Amino acid sequence: MSYLTIKFLHLLMAALSISGFAVRGYWMLTRSDLLSNRVVRIAPHVIDTVFLLSGIWLAFMLSASTFTQPWLLAKIAGLVAYIIFGTVALKRGPTMRVRVVAFVAALLAFAYIVGAALMKSPASWFAATSG
Repeated sequence: MSYLTIKFLHLLMAALSISGFAVRGYWMLTRSDLLSNRVVRIAPHVIDTVFLLSGIWLAFMLSASTFTQPWLLAKIAGLVAYIIFGTVALKRGPTMRVRVVAFVAALLAFAYIVGAALMKSPASWFAATSG
């Protein structure tokens, strides 16, 4: 497959991942029973797996080493934060207040990842204002 095909797949999975997370977050806030639907519980894992694998494939195609590309390491750190905050928001948060804070934090972590990718800098969106 070509680089552009894999990049398109990666970007599509990113859009599906954050869109699905936002919808599930809304359902969490409204205490909807839709969160317990089997498809709603399984689909995000499939999407996020393809998202991660396509990202690894892109890095491999670019011969980009995580440790020589600080922005790539920043994206991985942001991904870990997104996963942790997302899990707290949708499953493990003991109170609604904790879940809401974790939901907002997960959205901010995702925005950081996008900024790091676009700016090719660990400073993410702040890189646009520096230098």
